[in-house]
Amino acid sequence: MTANDDAARMHVLGALALELAPGSGAARLTLAQADAGALAQHLARDLAGFAPAATRLDLVTVGAHYDPVELLRPGWPVHAELERLAARAPAPAERAHAGAEDLGRIIAFGAHQDVLPGGLAPDPDHAGGPLRLVPFALAGDPAVAAAVGDAFERELIEHGMAGAATALAAQDAFGLRVEHARYLTLHDLAALLALQYEHAGLAPLWPLLEAALLAPEQEEWLDAPPEPLVRYAAGEARIALFSPKAWHARYGGDDADGARLERRFQQFQARQRQFAAVLGAHGVPVTFVDCDRGADARAALA
Repeated sequence: MTANDDAARMHVLGALALELAPGSGAARLTLAQADAGALAQHLARDLAGFAPAATRLDLVTVGAHYDPVELLRPGWPVHAELERLAARAPAPAERAHAGAEDLGRIIAFGAHQDVLPGGLAPDPDHAGGPLRLVPFALAGDPAVAAAVGDAFERELIEHGMAGAATALAAQDAFGLRVEHARYLTLHDLAALLALQYEHAGLAPLWPLLEAALLAPEQEEWLDAPPEPLVRYAAGEARIALFSPKAWHARYGGDDADGARLERRFQQFQARQRQFAAVLGAHGVPVTFVDCDRGADARAALA
């Protein structure tokens, strides 16, 4: 995935995905500067193997690992913070050997006394998942970045396994038990998460999340009973809040069993809370809207 920041530079955004063995504990969420720099060298070598022109771009990364929901948020905030901090990094010294002027920099942010710069701290509340991500951005000449981005989109999802030395370095540095290590673009990561959400019964919610991530100006509805009614627009998700009577009118049908209807209504409310929690974890603001005032529920969410 590429993103313009000005007329002179373009970014290619991705992550090193660490698939953990069952029961693997995260001994460390962050790395000190020296360890972050060493891991960044491994990333640079691997990425150059997928697209040699990647060496002509600046590689920006951080000695930390994150849950997918922390990277897949509107505006890609972790990557945006990497780019913001990298823009403040000192200009490189004069290159020491011929041809080095064509090489990009390797910029790795590490922790000082366990504290990362800026807003890069991973959320410990999301630290227990089986997939952990070390984000990176490649930045530089738009033509070079576009070519590298296209190559990554073609190659990484199928052939993006990290080198054995990289996987071992990440495992040792973070104190994890890594089963597989591979590279993904943010598009790849979104597709992978969509599949995981489908397996978890959350497929109806994915189009709203996809709109929030990839087309935030777009309007998207979830209007498919028995699912909750949700509208995404203007960067916000609005969920219809029904009284038992209003819910019965929309969802109850001809069911006249009071006890069964009550169970179904409670399940519906739990589903609403689940959707709100998932949207919130992805950084999408959620508002519950009272839809019991005689207006059509869709009109109330508009």
